[in-house]
Amino acid sequence: MSDEQFIPPAVSDPAPESAQPVEFAAPDSVPPPVEPPLQQQHAAEPVESAWVRAWHEIVAGLKTLVSAAVYATLIVTFGFQVARVDGLSMAPTLEDHDRLIVNKLVYELSEPRPGDIVMLYYPLNPEKMFVKRVIAKEGDVVRIVDGHVYVNDVPLHDDYVPAEFRSHDDWGPQVVQQGYYFVMGDHRNNSSDSRHWGPVPKKYIVGKVKVRWWPLQDAKIF
Repeated sequence: MSDEQFIPPAVSDPAPESAQPVEFAAPDSVPPPVEPPLQQQHAAEPVESAWVRAWHEIVAGLKTLVSAAVYATLIVTFGFQVARVDGLSMAPTLEDHDRLIVNKLVYELSEPRPGDIVMLYYPLNPEKMFVKRVIAKEGDVVRIVDGHVYVNDVPLHDDYVPAEFRSHDDWGPQVVQQGYYFVMGDHRNNSSDSRHWGPVPKKYIVGKVKVRWWPLQDAKIF
């Protein structure tokens, strides 16, 4: 026999038929978490937050209403007042149911002047209020002859009174006492005024009529 050795080729063992290849995922290959749909995110918001927002809006609205009420009260009490004309004693300047704005501060800083249209307490019944025109101030002498008014013997320029609204009465002469004002309605033959119940004390004059705001087509600043 020869000295050569026969080395049979290495034969790998065949894998069992039941064996399956196994794959291992690397740690850095983990897939990212799946984001929930947008609608699901919104639905997850606390329901209480919607109620909180609604409550804050209600509180803000109430604060606004209260502030407006306070301001309106201050304006009406100390500054201006809305009034309505009842009757025709100031026609044709003011008609029945006209709406007015009365400045209540002006006579705290100054005195009523002849020609001013004023709102005043009725001297015989202060629960009522009238609107009249100031004709004369304290110290003036008023006289009426056949419906024509004279102040300190000077004819009153009252062209705002139509001929058919004039009266034909006689009155005076009379001196307006200190702290008082003589007032008349523009509708001279249909007005209860100082000719009937005397001059008005300044403390009874509420304020000056500044604006007629209704009817809108007849709105006017006095």
